[in-house]
Amino acid sequence: MALNDFMKESKIFEKREYLSPHYTPQKLIYREKEINSIEKALAPSLKGERGRNLFIYGKTGTGKTSCVKYVVKEIAEIPSAKAKISYVNCRMYNSRFRVLSKIVSDHMPTYAKRGYGAIDLYEKLTNWIEEDNKILVVVLDEIDVIKDLDDLVYTLTRINSDIKAGGVTIVGISNRVSFKDDLDPRSLSSLYETELVFPPYYATELFAILRDRAAHGFKKSTYDDEILHFIAATAAKEGGDARFSLKVLSKAAELSEERGFDHLTMKEAQEASRMAEDDVVYDMISVLPEHQKLVLYAITLLTNSGGTYKKLTDGVDTYLFSGEVYNRYKSLAEGLHKEPKSERWYRKYLSELYMQGLILTYESGKGIRGHTKLIKLIHPQDKTKEVLERDIFGVQQHGDRPKPEVLD
Repeated sequence: MALNDFMKESKIFEKREYLSPHYTPQKLIYREKEINSIEKALAPSLKGERGRNLFIYGKTGTGKTSCVKYVVKEIAEIPSAKAKISYVNCRMYNSRFRVLSKIVSDHMPTYAKRGYGAIDLYEKLTNWIEEDNKILVVVLDEIDVIKDLDDLVYTLTRINSDIKAGGVTIVGISNRVSFKDDLDPRSLSSLYETELVFPPYYATELFAILRDRAAHGFKKSTYDDEILHFIAATAAKEGGDARFSLKVLSKAAELSEERGFDHLTMKEAQEASRMAEDDVVYDMISVLPEHQKLVLYAITLLTNSGGTYKKLTDGVDTYLFSGEVYNRYKSLAEGLHKEPKSERWYRKYLSELYMQGLILTYESGKGIRGHTKLIKLIHPQDKTKEVLERDIFGVQQHGDRPKPEVLD
């Protein structure tokens, strides 16, 4: 296509931004209850009182970030609110120093550019809060990816001990329900938090979301409910992920337009769905902690080649013994000169992988080597293995780097 072709007015899109997963609509459908819970949790801060910290959990695409941003926008429009808010994307600001710098930059931009260290930033932040007894609400989106999370949690909660009035309230957002298990007991004891879990969307809810976005994002008569129902059902099978459904919808429109249609077609929607499924596997795997990646990699290797114990199969699916997976994980970790985690941590990793929709687990019952857990890989073995090798070892898709000896 020539550049002029890209400059032409779209036959399908009206306002493309409405189809973006990052767009926050004026009304968030099927999340009124969760929004009310966030508002209730932050109400004391708006009145200048110290409230409890809030931790929000849920799978990717369940509306966690959108709901928090929605409430943050509401707060910004309240002139009498005594709370100051900093929203921090922890993928970009992934250390204590970077988070403190972001907070100071939000509220004292001139000072933040002077190149001070973490202690200086802490003291400046503490003094700023004490000036007029304000409450600072720090939203940490994807809090679990912060490298020195213990230090950050201790630092932010310590402010409340070091000042006489005002304070800090933490709002943490995470895909991992058990991420706090990694915290030092000292940090954990200082949190005093409320928890909120976002459930996945049902197919009917996803359909309503897609219909609302399509009504604003597409020109009239360019789509029909059949396609929206198909995408909603597909996304529901992927774990109720609204981001996934929006990605499929937008990609389906792009493919349809590229191929000369002036409306969305089912064939292009099906193709967009397959493409998005590959993307979602990468997105889920890329955010896993290192040892969870190694456990998942052990599962992909055994799914392909088997191991010391005989793997179970019903002619369609392959099931692996938990003990064999753990042994392969230990070998991988040792091959990378990393200390393998205990079986207790391993069991937690399996639970996290299950929650992320990457594996299925079953209790075998009596009769199969005693009572053991059976594990099955959900997504295609070759695709999962490819993504993990690229993530863990830096192996490129087209094999332009040799495969490390530790792989098998």
